[in-house]
Amino acid sequence: MELQKHSRESVAELLRRHGINPTHQRIEIGYALFQSPQHPSADQILAMVNARHAETSKATVYNTLKLFVEKGMVRELIVDPSKIYYDPNTSVHHHFYDVAAGELADIPAAGVHIEGLPPLPPGMVTEGIDIIVRTRPAR
Repeated sequence: MELQKHSRESVAELLRRHGINPTHQRIEIGYALFQSPQHPSADQILAMVNARHAETSKATVYNTLKLFVEKGMVRELIVDPSKIYYDPNTSVHHHFYDVAAGELADIPAAGVHIEGLPPLPPGMVTEGIDIIVRTRPAR
């Protein structure tokens, strides 16, 4: 999905197109998520939503993000077991992860070439390949 600026009305329509009932809180979470080309964490999304309306719980944000992932609206990026970010850009691409700053940046798919993948187990198909290149400032 190509990232674009959304209004609350266009977020509601996007939710409907993905088979999601556009409740007020889901619209606000989607609006916060799609407002910038960032890769926010659930806690960052919670802070953005509650900066406007302090009524959304952490559980609601996590459950909504899980639904968005299941419906293919966003990608879940697990950079380590304690850090999960959400990417509203679902087009094929990869990421740099700055471990010092905790920030993700996109790598265009055209810039990455993968060779020599092992054969898949019987009955399995590839769902996707996510490459995260971990970086840190040089010393």
